[in-house]
Amino acid sequence: MSNKHSATKVESHGLLHDQKIRRITGDVFAHLFLAILAVIWLVPIVWVFAESFNKNTAPYTSSFFPKEWTLDNYRVLFTDRNVLDFPKMFGTTFIIACFTCAISLIFVLSVAYCMSRMRFRVRKTFMNVVLILGMFPGIMAVTAIYFILKALGLSSGTMTTVALILVYSAGSGAGFYVMKGYMDTIPTSLDEAALRELMEEMKRDGIPINGFLDRCRITITGQNITVGVCHGTKFLQEMEFERLLADRVAAHTGVRPKVTLTSAVGEAEQRQMEEKLERKIAPPVVKFEKKNTAPSIKVEGLDLTDKPVTIFHGKMFTPKNLTPLKDLGGEGGKCVIWGDVFFTEVKGNYRKIYTVSITDYTGSINLKIRAQEGEDCSKWENIAKGTTLLVRGDCTYDKYEHDYIVYPYDVLFVERKKREDNAPEKRVELHLHTKLSSMDGFCDPGGIVKLAHRMGHPAIAITDHGVCQGYPEAMLAADDIHKSDPDFKLIYGCEAYFVDDMIPAVYGTKTMPITGSFVVFDTETTGLDPGVEYLTEIGAVIVRNGEVVEEFDTFVKPGKPITPKITELTGITNEMVADAPGEKEALEAFLRFADGRILVAHNAHAFDIRFLKAAAKRSGISFEPTYIDTLTMAQAMYPGLHNYKQGTINKHLELPSYEAHRACEDSAALGRIFCVMLSDLAEKEVTTVEGINTGLGGNREVLKKKYFHLIILVKNQMGLKNLYKIVSEAHVNYFFKKPRVPRSLLNKYRDGLLLTSACEAGELYRAIVDGTSYEELKKIAAYYDILEIQPLGNNAYMVRDGKVDSEERIKEFNRTVIKLGEDLHKPVIATGDVHFTEPEDAIYRAVLQAGNGFKDADNQPPLFFRTTQDMLAQFYYLPKEKAYEVVVKNPRKIAAMIDNNVRAIPRGTYPPSIEGAEQQLRDATWEHAKRDYGDPLPEIVEKRLQKELDSICGHGYAVLYVIAVKLVAYSNAGGYQVGSRGSVGSSAVAHFSGISEVNSLPPHYRCPKCKYSEFITDGSVDDGFDLPDKDCPHCGTRMLVDGHDIPFETFLGFYGDKEPDIDLNFSGDYQSNAHKYTEVIFGAGQTFRAGTVGTLADKTAFGYVKNYYEEHGQGKRKCEIDRIVQGCTGIRRSTGQHPGGIIVLPLGEEINSFTPVQHPANDMTTDIVTTHFDYHSIDHNLLKLDILGHDDPTMIKTLEEYISSPAMDNEYNETDNRFDATKIPLDDPGVISLFHDTSALGIKPDDIGGCPVGCLGIPEFGTDFVIQMVVDTKPNTISDLIRISGLSHGTDVWLNNAQELIRSGKATISTAICTRDDIMTYLINKGVESEESFTIMERVRKGTVAKGKCKEWSQFKKDMLEHDVPEWYIWSCERIKYMFPKAHAAAYVMMAYRIAYCKINYPLAYYAAYFSIRATGFNYEIMCQGKERLEYFYKDYTRRKDSLSKKEQDVYRDMRIVQEMYARGYEFLPLDIYRAKATKFQIIDGKLMPALNCIDGMGDKAAEAVVDAAKQGKFLSKDDFRDRTKVSKTVIDLMDDLGIFGDIPQSNQFSLFDGVIA
Repeated sequence: MSNKHSATKVESHGLLHDQKIRRITGDVFAHLFLAILAVIWLVPIVWVFAESFNKNTAPYTSSFFPKEWTLDNYRVLFTDRNVLDFPKMFGTTFIIACFTCAISLIFVLSVAYCMSRMRFRVRKTFMNVVLILGMFPGIMAVTAIYFILKALGLSSGTMTTVALILVYSAGSGAGFYVMKGYMDTIPTSLDEAALRELMEEMKRDGIPINGFLDRCRITITGQNITVGVCHGTKFLQEMEFERLLADRVAAHTGVRPKVTLTSAVGEAEQRQMEEKLERKIAPPVVKFEKKNTAPSIKVEGLDLTDKPVTIFHGKMFTPKNLTPLKDLGGEGGKCVIWGDVFFTEVKGNYRKIYTVSITDYTGSINLKIRAQEGEDCSKWENIAKGTTLLVRGDCTYDKYEHDYIVYPYDVLFVERKKREDNAPEKRVELHLHTKLSSMDGFCDPGGIVKLAHRMGHPAIAITDHGVCQGYPEAMLAADDIHKSDPDFKLIYGCEAYFVDDMIPAVYGTKTMPITGSFVVFDTETTGLDPGVEYLTEIGAVIVRNGEVVEEFDTFVKPGKPITPKITELTGITNEMVADAPGEKEALEAFLRFADGRILVAHNAHAFDIRFLKAAAKRSGISFEPTYIDTLTMAQAMYPGLHNYKQGTINKHLELPSYEAHRACEDSAALGRIFCVMLSDLAEKEVTTVEGINTGLGGNREVLKKKYFHLIILVKNQMGLKNLYKIVSEAHVNYFFKKPRVPRSLLNKYRDGLLLTSACEAGELYRAIVDGTSYEELKKIAAYYDILEIQPLGNNAYMVRDGKVDSEERIKEFNRTVIKLGEDLHKPVIATGDVHFTEPEDAIYRAVLQAGNGFKDADNQPPLFFRTTQDMLAQFYYLPKEKAYEVVVKNPRKIAAMIDNNVRAIPRGTYPPSIEGAEQQLRDATWEHAKRDYGDPLPEIVEKRLQKELDSICGHGYAVLYVIAVKLVAYSNAGGYQVGSRGSVGSSAVAHFSGISEVNSLPPHYRCPKCKYSEFITDGSVDDGFDLPDKDCPHCGTRMLVDGHDIPFETFLGFYGDKEPDIDLNFSGDYQSNAHKYTEVIFGAGQTFRAGTVGTLADKTAFGYVKNYYEEHGQGKRKCEIDRIVQGCTGIRRSTGQHPGGIIVLPLGEEINSFTPVQHPANDMTTDIVTTHFDYHSIDHNLLKLDILGHDDPTMIKTLEEYISSPAMDNEYNETDNRFDATKIPLDDPGVISLFHDTSALGIKPDDIGGCPVGCLGIPEFGTDFVIQMVVDTKPNTISDLIRISGLSHGTDVWLNNAQELIRSGKATISTAICTRDDIMTYLINKGVESEESFTIMERVRKGTVAKGKCKEWSQFKKDMLEHDVPEWYIWSCERIKYMFPKAHAAAYVMMAYRIAYCKINYPLAYYAAYFSIRATGFNYEIMCQGKERLEYFYKDYTRRKDSLSKKEQDVYRDMRIVQEMYARGYEFLPLDIYRAKATKFQIIDGKLMPALNCIDGMGDKAAEAVVDAAKQGKFLSKDDFRDRTKVSKTVIDLMDDLGIFGDIPQSNQFSLFDGVIA
């Protein structure tokens, strides 16, 4: 063996040796051969170059190199142009070479790259063809090229250069082979590395590809990219990874490649991987076990209480290695996580899918549970928000949610330790903002009050920015607390936007009464600048008790000559001051005369005092006077003067004239003026000098000054009322971007209030930061009752922004505040300026602030609610005793000063009173009832009315009824009907007193002649208007029918103590009149519009959150986005007004006893004043009237006018009788037929786009949604129509509810739940106890059952089943979110029925009224140019129906009504600008004249301007039309195109030959 191996080695060595020799020998010969070729190639070139320097010009030479060298050859070549113009040739050649080089480079690189990197079908063929063509010499194509160039005109002149560039460049791309060979050597791994970097970028952007591509193989062939992955191919394809990567490459390179995902594993391995993924994706079989408990556990990273663990699902486990939710993703797999529940949801009917959203505040994720068919997994839906879960499960990507989720195997309920305040003596937070601080606070008002109480704090203050709207909710929370802890205090407050509106007339710190002595003085100077000019005269007088008692005057020798201009102005010459005392001597004499008195001068602050201070400084004299400037005093005391020169004021006060511009005369005159001013100040009750600034305050212009923050705390009920007055004034009279509180207003209403200096935006803190002197700081601080400091972190931005150099400066600021408090004997408190509850809530504020343009939104200060120990730790730099004083002792002292009986809204109800209201209501009711039913009344009527009247009057509601009666009567007198809303129609008293036309008695007949009546009470008829015709058995008169069978209890409950809510639908045209009439009823100042508070909605909040993370380049899971959205939702954004709500005050009460007031949306241009509190907060205390505007009453009034007008040819034109819509019979068979087919209109469905019924344009029944409902239910009676109306207005009453029951045959339109009353009457008829039936109705109709918030539902459900209530009925109840009352539906149907009657019988009147009142999308160009043009647009809109804009949807709706009108044979007249109305269609000669506002772009005001202009005479031209109407050129051009102007010329210009006879 050894020999064999040895031989083999020798043999191998010899072979290698021979190969090496042969390779070296071959290389030597090759290099020699190449060297010879190089010499042969280079020698001629070298010889030619050397010969160009040869001095011998003979054709032949005897030597290889020249014997004599010269440059003459080149000189002649470039200078001698006789034989050959070489310079020109050289230049042309150089240009051609440059262009050819550049073009060739581009061509060669492009072709080489394509051939090297791309793969396409004819690539090899192309390369072979180019290679073959390259073998042929170019001379072969010369002739062809020449003739081509000649044909193109490129063979002569300057174009020859262009031709040569084209020739040399054209085929350059074919020489790509060398460059291609180079590019082939560049490794494709560079492209692969770039792709992998793009994939990493996709990961950073939140696209869930983690893990799947870590070991992928990438193949790049031209524009094709193939990515081979080991696993996750299907997942990546479902999330459209191929498209996403292609988009990313295209964004970086401009070239969009084709990306293909392939599997990089074998078939067996792939199958094994898919089975593994299926096991992950398939949800675990949910098997429920009884809730078990286990001992408490310890989990690293979680601070848990000792409460036993609840095993909610699965089995007990010991959590280890918790994964933060933000890190879930990648390949997924098993995980152990924790989170607090913030949302639960259930989807599906049979195989339900439950979703539980949890967060650990690093991120969020959804737990998904799929129940097996019929399995009850409802426990997942009922997990309370805030519950802490420990979860062991499988994390996977959900293709439906397009995000990662977790399928839980085991779920434990644990309890995390909440933040506790363990200090023996707790602090009190006196500066806190709730969600009602506009877009800035995030504390729930009730929640934060309860948190403070849970932590053991004895009190808490609510101090929102500028508003009090958080009070009601906080008050209710405090009420709950007081049931067990009556000593806890809720302190009402406000952080005001404080502005100093005081008149800056008095400067300095000296105080005295205005009856004291003053020195009134004046100065003359050499100029205006005290820095370079000098005094020339000082004149003064002493004023005491309003009289001038002593004078002083001295010239002053200036430090420079007096100019002639100054002499001319003052009369003082250089000679006059030559012997005068010097500046120092004169000033000392003046100060001896003044003797420390307060100085007074006109324009003192800007002129005289500045000169005296400059002189004192030059003279070394101390001069810090208190002085009064009469200029600013006069501006405040005598407004409206054309100027405020001293002479003007002197004349205004009718004082003796004087010689101006001499100090002696000016000071004496000013002394007399000042005496008058002092007298006027006394009349204003200003008694001291320090009171002048305050007493003359209130100047509105100062509101535009910079504001400061100031905290107002309420001490007692009087203080609360004063605060409400301050907030009201700030919103109504002093609103400028913010509701500003002037100092004068604060002083006026300061009783019962405590003022604190607030935060870093406060007046005092700003002054400290600005370096104001300590004496001035004391003066500022003296105004406040309490001084405030805050943790260093609150003001850390000052260091960050460079406003201070270190945190130490902020500490010094706080120490200064403390020293001021000690010197002034004012308490100093430490507050947190709380804006959110928990530290992790800062993200909400960051999101909204970023969305509103705050650049430092991400640097949120720690403005969370702090515990005592936490707050003490913030003031570590203070002595321990001082820190305890400001954090604990002083805030508790302030809280002790607060009256605990203060309440934001008084307890009890405060209804207005109308003398004799009860008797008025009883008289009106009995009188109407007896008028209809005779005397004595039928027993059923008398009992019903007596029961209702006793209940209404017994509970004090008669006033409300009488008010409604007056309002309805007022509207009826104006010719407008009133429709009732809500359940008021359930009350028979409401009908007989004249409030509602809905008669709630059982169905019945009544004889209008002999008063015989017949009631149907066996339930065989649902509505009186469905009864067949019948003659009176006594007198033979055709009897009337009525009665909708609605129980009174729906309105006021079985005990009559449910608070009534009477809502009325007035005509929109008459609504404002009704509002004004309430002032007539109750008196001026007793009614206010009901205010509303608009908060940030889900969709808006989502926009803020989405934009925030997009701008930060962060990808977040949808559930995490949803969590942040929840935190931002409900934040106060704006205010508004209820569309028809009126709050009524009883006589003798002030609105500020209940709420502040403001303008809606702080609109200072409106005279409307609303309640500051949302009306829901006070409508249980004060009467709220709902006076709403509605189109139906307007439509009825308009129909009556049209039908009764001379334009209509009917019986109402032949008599004095007007058409009365209330007399329309409600049992007309033609109207009912509209809900079956279109025959009553004389048309076919094909004529109106296939609509099978005739109720287009009928209120309540004209939308596609309700039309389909009509088609499905096939109504035959008024009762059916009422039920359809109820279904259409409910939420989840028809869709996924009654619709399914009717289609499945389980119910009919008559048995399905349609209105709220159906539930109560049905259950009572089934034997369920009356009160329980009422309660079930209330719970169902409000959606309490559907939302899972009805605690008694299981018992109710059991009771219903025991009384044979079908399961489908209970199923239906469990889905209803909101239900309409039957009385409301009946009122709507009665109005709609009358309009439908007019549609059939008075079509022109109907269409004119509809287009005038309801047609918001009517377009003259589309609809009034004939049927064919309408059909053209109708087809186009129908084709685009699903993508129409809101405006186009309105046009399409009105287009269908016009289509119907054309089908019925009616037409439009061309629009006549002299006859057309602005907004109302007219009936002329059996056709409709459109209104002017139906021209596209012509608004109502412009249309009215056209009507007004037309009344003034004919339009001379279109230019004249535009000048007189101010209509835009665009609209005029459209009118011209539509032929509306007729023969009106363009302009007023006329020819000189106009009118000349030829």
